[in-house]
Amino acid sequence: MFKNYLFSTLTRISDLQSRSFTYQPLPREQWAAGDYVVGEVIPPLHQTSKVELSNGRMASLLEGDLIVGAFGVRQATLELVGSWQSIETDGRMNNLTAAGLFGRATSMSFLLVPPTSLLYRGHVVREHHKVCMKDFVPSISNNDYNCPTVMIIGTSMSAGKTMAARVIINQLKQLGLKVIGTKLTGAGRYRDILSMGDAGADRIFDFVDVGLPSSICPPEEFRFCLRQLLQKIAAEKPDVVVAEAGASPFEPYNGSIVLEEMKEQIRYTVLCASDPYAVIGVSQSFAITPDLISGVATSTTAGIKLVEKLTGIKALNLSDRDSLPQLMQFLKQKLGFCRVENHYCLQKD
Repeated sequence: MFKNYLFSTLTRISDLQSRSFTYQPLPREQWAAGDYVVGEVIPPLHQTSKVELSNGRMASLLEGDLIVGAFGVRQATLELVGSWQSIETDGRMNNLTAAGLFGRATSMSFLLVPPTSLLYRGHVVREHHKVCMKDFVPSISNNDYNCPTVMIIGTSMSAGKTMAARVIINQLKQLGLKVIGTKLTGAGRYRDILSMGDAGADRIFDFVDVGLPSSICPPEEFRFCLRQLLQKIAAEKPDVVVAEAGASPFEPYNGSIVLEEMKEQIRYTVLCASDPYAVIGVSQSFAITPDLISGVATSTTAGIKLVEKLTGIKALNLSDRDSLPQLMQFLKQKLGFCRVENHYCLQKD
């Protein structure tokens, strides 16, 4: 009987599409985050249900489709909460994000379309061993991360971080610089870093590249994986890195570890705010004084005025082209540009 396999975003680091594999149910005690598993699409199926494929394209779903994804955890404040550990003996689970992040949803916003329902059909297996995301992480040479970094953080999810990253990357590329775009925390969607590539980034990376389905994991495991990721980025020898930390430092995605590990390399910090008053909370709780505030809270001139009144920090609506000359001026000052003949370079400390 024909079965349609759909390889989700979380398989993009693997060879599952090019090499054969089987799948079989495994005992619960052998399950872990990052395991590749097969889920069958079951009712109820919403007419808009889709999965993000390994190339980033969104594919519509039919009952009976087999999605290859990975066990993981999501705790999105505005959308959905769920975990692979919440899957019960009936094997029913959900695609917690369109990226193929599998677990059982336990809490969901009433504004959200219900996530795709799946039935656990088994783990991906080769030679009697389960296949995991970290099986496809190559050894990495020791490259010290000393790259000048623009860090973009937020007061919450959906605060405008990725849009800010795209604008900043595009501006830096206009100066002829080699720019890496990266998302360091989040829940596995490919679209954000793909949009960084669309904006002109020379290379794009995220935590999936080091075997994490989402950045919700024990802190020391995340710290180890983050250092691996930073070494991969450093090996590219970029002039500048534009890094997004998904969600906010308050949420359990290990954003605070990102800020701790990269504090010496961060030259410019952009805080994207969903609400003007939230800026104060993030700044005080993490002792952060951002260089610029942007995001949803700066969508109007009234929002900009309120943010600047509350914080005394410059705010810009980066979706407004009139703000770009000011942004470029700030970037040049903070990153330490120097012009050599007909091109720009960065003075690296």
